[in-house]
Amino acid sequence: MVNPGLFSGSKAVQSVKITFRLPYYTHWGQNLLVCGSAPLLGSWNVKKGVLLRPFQQGDELIWSGSITVPIGFQCQYNYYVVDDNRNVLRSEMGRKRELLLHEGIQSGQEVEFRDLWQTGSDALPFRSAFRNVIFRRSWDLSLNASKGVNHIKFSQEDTVVVQFKVCCPNIEKDTSVCVIGSPTQLGQWKVPNGLRLNYCGESVWQADCETPWRGAGVSVPMFSVRSESDLGVGEFLDLKLLVDWAISSGFHLVQLLPINDTSVHGMWWDSYPYSSLSVFALHPLYLRVQALSENIPDEIKQEIEKARQHLDGKDVDYEATMATKLSIAKKIFTQEKNLILNSSSFQKFFSENELEKLVSKESLHHDIICFHYYIQYHLHIQLSEAAEYARKKGVVLKGDLPIGVDRNSVDTWVYPNLFRMNTSTGAPPDYFDKNGQNWGFPTYNWEEMSKDNYAWWRARLTQMAKYFTAYRIDHILGFFRIWELPDHAMTGLVGKFRPSIPLSQEELEKEGIWDFNRLSRPYIRSELLKEKFGASWAFVATTFLNEYEKQCFEFTEDCNTEKKIVAKLKSFAEGSFLESEDKIRRNLFDLIQNIVLIRDPEDPRKFYPRFNLEDTSSFKELDDHSKDVLKRLYYDYYFQRQENLWRQNALKTLPVLLNSSDMLCCGEDLGLIPSCVHPVMQELGLVGLRIQRMPSEADLEFGIPSQYSYMTVCAPSCHDCSTLRAWWEEDEDRRLRFFKTVMESDMLPPDRCTPDVAYYIIRQHLESPSMWAIFPLQDLLALKEEYTTRPAPEETINDPTNPKHYWRYRVHVSVESLMKDNELTSLIKDIVRGSGRSFPQEDSEVCGKQQIGSVEVKSHLSSVSNGIPKEELAVG
Repeated sequence: MVNPGLFSGSKAVQSVKITFRLPYYTHWGQNLLVCGSAPLLGSWNVKKGVLLRPFQQGDELIWSGSITVPIGFQCQYNYYVVDDNRNVLRSEMGRKRELLLHEGIQSGQEVEFRDLWQTGSDALPFRSAFRNVIFRRSWDLSLNASKGVNHIKFSQEDTVVVQFKVCCPNIEKDTSVCVIGSPTQLGQWKVPNGLRLNYCGESVWQADCETPWRGAGVSVPMFSVRSESDLGVGEFLDLKLLVDWAISSGFHLVQLLPINDTSVHGMWWDSYPYSSLSVFALHPLYLRVQALSENIPDEIKQEIEKARQHLDGKDVDYEATMATKLSIAKKIFTQEKNLILNSSSFQKFFSENELEKLVSKESLHHDIICFHYYIQYHLHIQLSEAAEYARKKGVVLKGDLPIGVDRNSVDTWVYPNLFRMNTSTGAPPDYFDKNGQNWGFPTYNWEEMSKDNYAWWRARLTQMAKYFTAYRIDHILGFFRIWELPDHAMTGLVGKFRPSIPLSQEELEKEGIWDFNRLSRPYIRSELLKEKFGASWAFVATTFLNEYEKQCFEFTEDCNTEKKIVAKLKSFAEGSFLESEDKIRRNLFDLIQNIVLIRDPEDPRKFYPRFNLEDTSSFKELDDHSKDVLKRLYYDYYFQRQENLWRQNALKTLPVLLNSSDMLCCGEDLGLIPSCVHPVMQELGLVGLRIQRMPSEADLEFGIPSQYSYMTVCAPSCHDCSTLRAWWEEDEDRRLRFFKTVMESDMLPPDRCTPDVAYYIIRQHLESPSMWAIFPLQDLLALKEEYTTRPAPEETINDPTNPKHYWRYRVHVSVESLMKDNELTSLIKDIVRGSGRSFPQEDSEVCGKQQIGSVEVKSHLSSVSNGIPKEELAVG
């Protein structure tokens, strides 16, 4: 970045003094330094960088430092926050700054660079979603960055040179850009007389705009897409049709759920898209078998057509679809395996993915494994074709990065040291589930991952970037801290955060807490058993418990975990209990979770307060002093003492992801949000998520889209909750409150989510300041009565409360039919256009002709209005 400088003359010497100046607030023990490519700035060795010194100027803390350089000096540089030993605590995001002394600077002059700390948002225009897709720009790197720099010169002996810069990646390089202002040199606010800026190559300009660029998109799982060619499930090549529909509807983005192979168990459980068999392999479910060869025999074509009709059901039949596709693919593979496996394109794919390391030609399993190579090769070809089609059409294809991997995956097998296999990941109780969630993935061993600079993560992102230009980080909170459960847990309630600072035994003893067995073991008394099990309490006590003191019970060894309880219940014959097995299980789980403190399995002198400990009968029967102490320590553990630790953890891991590719990165920041999360996301340039029914503000029942920040994606629903229609219809009282507070009507709301209601909510989101408004396809179909005949609950993709949910929803209308529905596409596009959001050109011949509005100096993404491109752009 060529920096604005203030120049002043001084005594003539044989060098130039450069001063760096940066306003930045630091904590105690933190320092700022500048490090760059030249030896004078450490040659990118931070330990040898130039340490800056702080001074207070009004309300700002200013860091400043100087070096003496020869005339004509130039280099790259950036700022770093370091500790007293110069260990990097934080570094600037975005692109490297460019230090380039103007040719008019004389020996002996002083140059001061007044910089601002760069956050990740400064680099957003250069992410592939914008640079290569929406704006579709080819930057000319051969142009010298010093060309076209404008100066304002005054007649005094001391010359002041002011550089004006603006980042407008959506503006053609031959567009005229000018700065207007009150001085004569700036045209006295008249555009024709303004100071024109010239294009000077790929620079990083900072600018803000009156109306920042905003776009819209549609989200749908790959398996949910229905086309006239698919075999029972959406396929990668269907994305080309979906992209066409998105363009017709005014959408710049298509968002998918994870598409990695999940076929761990060989049954419908594998429909869960967030539990991958391999983070690098694509799912065979999405293969189009008709595209495997141009020479498919007639009998196989007939088999394909028969399968297409048989599998064309209301929902995905996961097992039948997988079996059918693999069977057909194997027949085609047998016919032409030598032709494909010896082709140059396959050999390239083979070597790029290092597949030769897995098996040799002499192996007995060579053909079986080559078949899987063959499947992955064609999946790669088909997804690449769809991805390239989306790029050329100006549509961002957005992928999904799952937070975990299956504990029986290829990744845990090949890299066991990167995972804590005796643990399980999940989420504490939240909007989705009052008992928390247990996803079953092993947690990550971040310490081990850091040893090779997170190579596994970097490889994942590199692989994703082959197909996507944007991605969503599933459960981004996991990069700050993860909710960790023992591997014997079934629910997600009795867990702890990793990393976190536990309560020490010494800390508790100083507060008068000493009976640790009482607090950390299930608190089971006969009164509680009678309350929960009624007449069956004695049978439950003798079957699952030991009475270690009078009226005091503990679980027996063979059922002292949730998994053991489930196993023991299954051993009984049906009808053994007076109550249902599910009810017995829930009540036994309540007993085993009836603790106040969780003892650390690795250090018995450390403890973690159980989530919602005040709800337990164990807590309620404590003395008042113990209650007060534990409530205070509970609040401290969950909301105070971890913040700096979690912030530092995220600033170690998240930049690695962001720097591993040039994809636009969005984070799913829902749930129990620590206060450090949003500042870190803002600093790193991560786009957050806002779901109206799950507001991040504690005092709101419903989010207010008009108050969302720019760096967000907003949506009325997502795959983890009910659709807009189902949500509207499932709670009458809530519907009434929403109708009154959000839609500002005192009338009784309709029982059904009518097209008018859907229109209001969708328009409300489109008119929000959020960078992106992305809508589940089901919510968009609610705009037309014709598409609301299917019962609303059937459109739900996932039920987070059910760990064995079958992910099988299929849209009940084909993409081809939607393409023909001009009424719906016109309606959606009109709302998008009316909201002022950018929309892609439908004419495929038009490339990069984005509409332009007015720009103010201060921002990274320039303004876009949907009108005729202007020949002049005024910056004032």
